[in-house]
Amino acid sequence: MFTTLHLAIIAPFFIAIVVPILYKYFPRTHTGWFVLFVPILLFLYFLRFIPETSNGNTYHAVFDWIPSLGIQFTAYVDGLGLLFALLITGIGSLVVLYSIYYLSKEQEALNRFYVFLLMFMGAMLGVVLSDNLLVLYVFWEVTSISSFLLISYWYERDKSRYGAMKSLLITVVGGFAMLVGFILLYQMTGTFSIQTMIQSVDDFTEHALFLPTMLCILLGAFTKSAQFPFHIWLPDAMEAPTPVSAYLHSATMVKAGIYLVARLSPIFAISGEWLWLVAGFGITTLFWGSFNAVRQTDLKGILAFSTVSQLGMILSMLGVGALALHFDGIDNNVYIGATAAALFHLMNHATFKGSLFMMVGIVDHETGTRDIRRLGGLMTIMPITFTIAVIGSFSMAGLPPFNGFLSKEMFFTAMVDVASFQQFNMDTFGVLFPVVAWVASVFTFIYSMMLVFKTFGGKLQLGQLEKKPHEAPFGMLLSPIILISLVIVFGFFPNILAYTVIEPAMASILPSLLRNGEHFLVDIYFWHGWTVELFMTMGVVLIGTVLYLTLRKWKSIYSLFPKHLSFNHLYDTTITRGESLSAKVTGMYMTGSVKHYLIYILTFFSIFLLYVLFSTDAFALNTDHLAPISMYEWLLAIVLALSAIAIMFAKNRLATLIILGVSGYSVALFFVTLRAPDLALTQLVIETVSVVMFLLGFYHLPEIAENFKKARFQVKNFIISFLVGFTVTVIGISASSTRLFESIADFFPKASYDEAGGNNMVNVILVDFRGFDTLFEILVLTIASIGIFVVIKLRLNEKEER
Repeated sequence: MFTTLHLAIIAPFFIAIVVPILYKYFPRTHTGWFVLFVPILLFLYFLRFIPETSNGNTYHAVFDWIPSLGIQFTAYVDGLGLLFALLITGIGSLVVLYSIYYLSKEQEALNRFYVFLLMFMGAMLGVVLSDNLLVLYVFWEVTSISSFLLISYWYERDKSRYGAMKSLLITVVGGFAMLVGFILLYQMTGTFSIQTMIQSVDDFTEHALFLPTMLCILLGAFTKSAQFPFHIWLPDAMEAPTPVSAYLHSATMVKAGIYLVARLSPIFAISGEWLWLVAGFGITTLFWGSFNAVRQTDLKGILAFSTVSQLGMILSMLGVGALALHFDGIDNNVYIGATAAALFHLMNHATFKGSLFMMVGIVDHETGTRDIRRLGGLMTIMPITFTIAVIGSFSMAGLPPFNGFLSKEMFFTAMVDVASFQQFNMDTFGVLFPVVAWVASVFTFIYSMMLVFKTFGGKLQLGQLEKKPHEAPFGMLLSPIILISLVIVFGFFPNILAYTVIEPAMASILPSLLRNGEHFLVDIYFWHGWTVELFMTMGVVLIGTVLYLTLRKWKSIYSLFPKHLSFNHLYDTTITRGESLSAKVTGMYMTGSVKHYLIYILTFFSIFLLYVLFSTDAFALNTDHLAPISMYEWLLAIVLALSAIAIMFAKNRLATLIILGVSGYSVALFFVTLRAPDLALTQLVIETVSVVMFLLGFYHLPEIAENFKKARFQVKNFIISFLVGFTVTVIGISASSTRLFESIADFFPKASYDEAGGNNMVNVILVDFRGFDTLFEILVLTIASIGIFVVIKLRLNEKEER
C-alpha cells in the first residue's frame, strides 16, 4: 500500500518535474523560494517520528513495486534511518536557503540546479529509508547520477566536467561491486529485506560467500564515502557550486557509504575481517586526508581533504564499535561508546563542515578568490564571516567548548581502548590506532588554523583580490549562522542529540546487544578528569601550534612525494590509456562501412544460433502435422526463388525494381493460397507503395557505378548469405516441428467470437488480444510521421547549411 512515507521519499522527484515550469512562468522570483518549502516540510514530517524511535519503535510501509519478482518498496524508519533523514532534509533546507542568495537568478540556470538538487535529495531519502536492497541500489545509483549533474553544473568549465566524470566513474564502479554483494547476500539468505537478514544472521555467517559478499559491499561503501585510496574524486568534485559542496560533501552523498556500513553492521560486524577493513581503512583515510589538507592552498581544497579525513574518522569508530558484538549485553562494554561517538560526530561534522563550506563560498563570492596566498586581513572587513570560520574551524580541530571537542574526545577513547582488545591481533597491531589518530589530529589542528588565520589574519592584499571585499548580505549569512549556533548548542547540551537520535540509531546498529526492554544510555559531558584522552588533546594543541607557526620551514616535505606515484596520476593514466586502447579497438571494427557492419552482425548471428541449435539438440524435423503442398504453391516457390536469385544479376535499377516486385507479389499470392486475405492485402499495399516510392526516387538517385555493374561473384558474400539463409530455415523448421505447449489454434477462433464479440479473428487479435501492442505500433508510426513532417518543413538558412 502506498503511504505518506513513500510519498515523502518521492516528493522531491515530483516537485523536480514542476521546477522548470515555475522557472519559466515566474522569472522575477528566485526559483529557490518555491523549492525551499520541500525540505522544510519533509524535515517537519520526519521530526514527528522522534518520539516513536526514542521508545524503540519502528515504522515500515510496504508497496508492491514489482510483484512478479517479489520486489517491494519497503520504507523503513528506525533510529538510524531517521537520523540520516533529518540530516538530509535539515541541511537541505539550509542549503536551499543559502543558494537563493548565492546563485543569481539572472546569471544561473536555476531550473537545472534545483531539478538536480531535488533529484539528489529524493535519492538520498530513498537510500536511507529503504529496507529492500534492490530498491536501495536503485536510489544509490540515482545519487551518483544526480551528483554528477550537480558537480558538472558549470559544464562549460573543463575542471567541472573532469570532476563530475571522475566522481561518476569511481562511485558507479563501486556501486556495481555493491550490487554484486547484494545479489550474493540474496543467494545466502533468500531475501532482499535487510531486517529479515538481521533477524536470521546466525544462519549464514559461516557461509562460503560471506567474505566475498562483505568485500563487494564494502567496496561500494568505500568509493561512495571517499575512503583511501578511492578518495581522489572528492577534491575534484569541489568544482561544483558551493551550495552543492556544502550539501553533498558535508551531510549527504559522502555519508551514504557511512550509512551503508552502519546499516549492515549487524550482519557483518561479528567478523574480524570487518573490524580490520572498516577500522583500518578508516584510520588510514583519517591520516592521509588530514596530511594532504595541509598542503592545499585553495580553501575548498582544504575542506575537501578535511572531509576525507573526517569521514575516515567516523568510519574507524564504526569499525571499532563492532567489537561490542563480541560481548554479551551492554553492561561494562566500553566499545559501545565508539558507535555513539561515530553517530555523534556524524551530526557534528554536518554542522561545522556545512557552515565552513558556506563560509568559504561567502569569501569566494565577496573577494573573487579562494586562494589563501592571496587572502588575509578580512577579520575586520567581514567580522560575521570570521566568527563563523572561528567556531566551525575550532570545532573541527576538536577544541572546547564546541561539539567537535566532545566527539573527538570520544574518538580518542575508542582508539585507546581498541589497543587492548584481545582478539584479532588487536593487542599487537592495535597500538597503531591511537598513534595514527593522534598524529592525524595534529594535522587536523593545523589545517583548521590555516582556514581561519590564513584567510582572516595577516595583512589585507587588495591588489590580489578580484573584488573589493565586504560583508555578505544577511540572507547569505543566515544558514551558516544557524549551523554555527547548532555547533555551540550541541557542544553545551550534547544530550539533546543523545536521547533523541543517537540512542535509537545505536539500537539499529547493535540490536543483538539489547535484551527485552533494554535501551542504550548515552551521557555526553565535558569533564572526565585528567584522562589519557585529555592529555592527547593537550598534546595536539601544543604540537599543532608549534607546527603551524613553523609551517613554512617544514612544508617543503610535500615536494618529496613524486606526482607520478600519486593515485590521481594512476587514475589519469588509466583513463588516458584506456581511451587510447578503446579508440584503437573501436577503429578496427567501426570502419564506417555498412557492408562490414552487416558482415559482423550476420556472421555472429548465424554461427552463434547454429551452435546453440545443434549443441543443445534443439533441431527437429517433423512433417506429420504438415498439409500437402499443392502445385500452385510449388510454382510460387519456384518463382520466388528464381526472382531472389535474379536480383543478384540485375545491372540496372529498373530491372532490380521489377524483380523485387515479383518477389513481393509472389509472397502476397502465397497468402492468398493460404487463405489469409488480410495479410495478402497488406502485402500488396506495401509492395505497391514501395514500387511507387522507388519510382519517385529514381530521379534523385545517382547512376550505378561501372565497377558495380562489373562486380564479380564473391565467395565470402555467398558463404555469409548461405549461412544466414540456412540458419533462418533451420530455425523455422525446428520451431514448426517442435511442440512444447498445447497449440492455441483453437483458442482464438472461439475466444474472438465468444469473448470479444467479433467475427474477424485477425481484427479481434489486433484490437483486443494485443491491443497495447497495436497502440504502441501506432504511436511509433505517429512519432516517425512527425519526424518526417519536421524534416520536410525544416528550412535551413545559409549559415546553418555551412
